[in-house]
This record gives sequence, C-alpha cells and structure tokens, in this order.
Amino acid sequence: MAERPTTSWRHGIAEEAQELAAGTLDPDCACMAELFPEKLLTATDAVLDTFEGELPGLGKAGDEQVFAVVERIVLALNAVDEAHNGGAFETDEREELCDYIDESLTEHGVDVVALTARHGLGRYQLTDRWRKW
Repeated sequence: MAERPTTSWRHGIAEEAQELAAGTLDPDCACMAELFPEKLLTATDAVLDTFEGELPGLGKAGDEQVFAVVERIVLALNAVDEAHNGGAFETDEREELCDYIDESLTEHGVDVVALTARHGLGRYQLTDRWRKW
C-alpha cells in the first residue's frame, strides 16, 4: 500500500523531537516542525482522504474519469500550497506526492504508463497539467 507522504513527514518530526530531547541534535539544525506545521499536515491529509475515497473502481474507469480524479487532487493540493504562501511543497515533497498519486492509482488497477502514453505524456507528467506546487 502506498504510504502517504504525511506519514513520513510526521515520522521525521517525531524523530527530530526525540533527537532534540536527547541533546543529539543542535536546535539550530532542527527544521521538520517548521517545514511541516500541523495545519499543513492536516490539510494535506484531508486532500489525501478525499483522493483515497475516489480510488476504488478507477481501474475499470475511462481515461477522463481517472484524469478528473487526478485533477481534483492536484487542484486541492494547489490550494493547500497557496494557503501556505506557495511554499508548502518543496522539491522532495512534490516528488513524494506525485509518487503517492501514481502508486495509489496503480494499486487500484490504473495502468499509469498506458494512460499517460495514450495522451502523449510521459508517466511522470501525470499531474503537470494542473500542478502549481
């Protein structure tokens, strides 16, 4: 099962907090809680909840329906990013979110390679049409 990026982000926050408490991390080097405030994590999880609710049955759906689901998650993540001054998702986070979308679709029977190829796209261009983050 595809792991939500927010799961690893929360894990990083907890790990960093433990290192700070143990004195093994210089407070000036701590950044996870600042990069991933709870409000951002909660908003991102809400988007991912909605996306996951739309996944069942997509393996048998037409291309337009699959692209509509991808468009909705990307636009919702755009809104989360904009609510955080356009800086919520940096390069690593973008890649994690895109991988999560791809893996989730694949796990639900969508052949992402074939889908994107039918529309003249590379596999990793699935979200590009709508993505601002």
